[in-house]
Amino acid sequence: MFAVVRVRGTVGVRKDIADTLKMLRLNSPNHCVVLPEGELTRGMLIKAQKFITWGEIKPEMLQKLVENKGRLKGNKPIEKSKVKGYVDEITKTSTLKVNDLVPVFRLGPPLKGYRATKLSFPKGDLGYRKDKINDLIERMI
Repeated sequence: MFAVVRVRGTVGVRKDIADTLKMLRLNSPNHCVVLPEGELTRGMLIKAQKFITWGEIKPEMLQKLVENKGRLKGNKPIEKSKVKGYVDEITKTSTLKVNDLVPVFRLGPPLKGYRATKLSFPKGDLGYRKDKINDLIERMI
């Protein structure tokens, strides 16, 4: 599964890229979504790579993300006792369409900031970063 984080805004963005970001449910900078690995997903990520960063999320980080930033519909917090069930359901189905869980995690800016929002990883923060996405998400929670 991929964790995808939006890094940049959409001022002056081409319409097709803005539509791709909307389909990924990445409406604002510092929003994160978890997506299944697949050919269609990978194509959308490559199309929007100048505005996002992504990588493989570890199950422990997914649990921490749901526990700290997960919300139910109506902006209600998740009970600590139900977090494990949500994480198991997400990993089993490879999607965030679980009960009333909101599929977008609203994160804060990373501690110590981004390196560069216009350069690709490893010099900057855009594009594919393998398992280093877990470090970025840790700094953003």
